[in-house]
Amino acid sequence: MFNQFLNSDEPVVNKENTAVGVSVQNVTKSFKNLTVLKDFSLTVEPGEIFVLMGPSGSGKSVLLRHIIGLETPDSGRVLINGKDALSEDVRDHVRMALVFQAGALFNSLSVYDNLALYLREHRLGSEKQIKDKVMQALCLLSLEAAAKKYPSELSGGMKKRVAIARALVMEPQLLLYDEPTSELDPVTAATIDEIIATLRDQYRVTTIVVSHDRDLALSIGDRVGILMDGNLIHVGKSDSLNNPSDKRVSDFLYPTVDLKNPRFKK
Repeated sequence: MFNQFLNSDEPVVNKENTAVGVSVQNVTKSFKNLTVLKDFSLTVEPGEIFVLMGPSGSGKSVLLRHIIGLETPDSGRVLINGKDALSEDVRDHVRMALVFQAGALFNSLSVYDNLALYLREHRLGSEKQIKDKVMQALCLLSLEAAAKKYPSELSGGMKKRVAIARALVMEPQLLLYDEPTSELDPVTAATIDEIIATLRDQYRVTTIVVSHDRDLALSIGDRVGILMDGNLIHVGKSDSLNNPSDKRVSDFLYPTVDLKNPRFKK
């Protein structure tokens, strides 16, 4: 089923689904005495896959939380299709989903019920309609056999796919991923990359991916940004990472191993 999905040229969900644009304008965010984002600005075009990279603790996940409306900036603003991300208009009319790094699945619920929970809580259809939508999402990611399983019975890769499937039942216009390939073997990580890229095309969805995965950025990113010290030090097409001119970028993407002068002793 998943191979058929990958090879299809037609959208598999609501044909009226419209990708949205994102504009982060001069956002500053601090936690106590630590400034995480410093006058940060970024524009993501509708339908684009934008990959955001940077060292751990550089503010990547904090930025995602601002875009989806879970954080309020100290200054600046985030616009979704020209409207404030914190506004009721955006909350009511723009469908956004965040795929968390650890999946954030409910351990007490089966895979099926994890996907159905959002639809049931928001009363988005009869139980039959909910079943149809849940099973469609599971089938798209070759997870139909796992519908009755619980998260504790799943591999790391399957948990990632279930988390993506749960996001899909919302038919998002903006889909955010937080480290979707972390803790995965190379083959499973490549599968997740394929899923992200294919869903962008099939679902007509704007996609922002936070990742340390250089292969992901090079293979599926339309553009890539490098975040350090609270701001972007590099933005460009993915192939710009092959030979970066900024030493900070090259040191981050292509670190050398120096056994005679190891970093942890500096």
